[in-house]
Amino acid sequence: MAIKAEYLWIDGTQPTAKLRSKTKILAEGAEPPVWGFDGSSTNQAPGDKSDCVLQPVFTCPDPIRGGNNIIVLCEVLLIDGTPHPTNTRALCAETAAKYGDQEPIFGIEQEYTFFKDGRPLGFPVGGGYPAPQGGYYCGVGADEVFGREIVEAHMDACLEAGLHLSGINAEVMPGQWEFQIGPVGAPQVADELWVARWLLYRIAEDYGISATLDPKPVKGDWNGAGAHTNFSTNAMRSGYDAIITACEALGKKRQEHVDGYGADIEHRLTGLHETAPWTEYSYGVSDRGASVRIPWQVEKDGKGYIEDRRPNANVDPYVVTRLIIDTCCSALAS
Repeated sequence: MAIKAEYLWIDGTQPTAKLRSKTKILAEGAEPPVWGFDGSSTNQAPGDKSDCVLQPVFTCPDPIRGGNNIIVLCEVLLIDGTPHPTNTRALCAETAAKYGDQEPIFGIEQEYTFFKDGRPLGFPVGGGYPAPQGGYYCGVGADEVFGREIVEAHMDACLEAGLHLSGINAEVMPGQWEFQIGPVGAPQVADELWVARWLLYRIAEDYGISATLDPKPVKGDWNGAGAHTNFSTNAMRSGYDAIITACEALGKKRQEHVDGYGADIEHRLTGLHETAPWTEYSYGVSDRGASVRIPWQVEKDGKGYIEDRRPNANVDPYVVTRLIIDTCCSALAS
């Protein structure tokens, strides 16, 4: 019998990469092989040297097609077998392996916004604005929640795919939602987040809705969309001094992290709407206006994790996990 293998990869679009996918028919039980694609159509190669290579790195059941069909997430390689310049996973995996003895793990909170006919889902047809934000967060009722049927379908799909989905919730703006992947190590947490993003886009497609990771989908007095990144190591899970060391280390590399945390970050990190200014760095206990939050129970328990609140919704999860591991684990190793 034949199965359908949906090959996913991240393209070379700048400043924010896009997901691409295509289907390969395989014999049931066959190992997904290396494949190829036209890099000249994905901003990854010139037309006269267009071949790029798809190297499978993560496979899971396909909850959309069902049966024995699968999703195959791939790294992009050059034809000589080396990582393509747009391949951010390779360096993430290398950094995670370097500090593997510290057992770094992540939980990423992916916010996103549904759009229909050029406006956020739930915004008035014909223009204007809904009631001010506030009641929509974790809300219930048709006057406050929009797109729940897509969110429920996406949640079920992630669970059927075997992803480490740990929750969902409605966010502060109408049509804005969040799902969480983790806790799990890198690069797997990023692999799963990319697959979860693809499932979101694909399921919303069936409803005629687009899901966007725009970090500031509506200008003005509305929250942006982030990808708050929770992080810990074995030392952080054992003692509070390591928590402070990690927080201090992140401050010393503020600009490097901000530069890697997603395009247009200055539009979201303004100092308003539960953000710290992108030009500054701060950390604090239970402070959602800080760059990095230490949850209250972590201070109480004297151990646990931290939440970097700066990454945009459109961040590359391979980049954010690599940066955090490199910065925090190098400081904790010294």
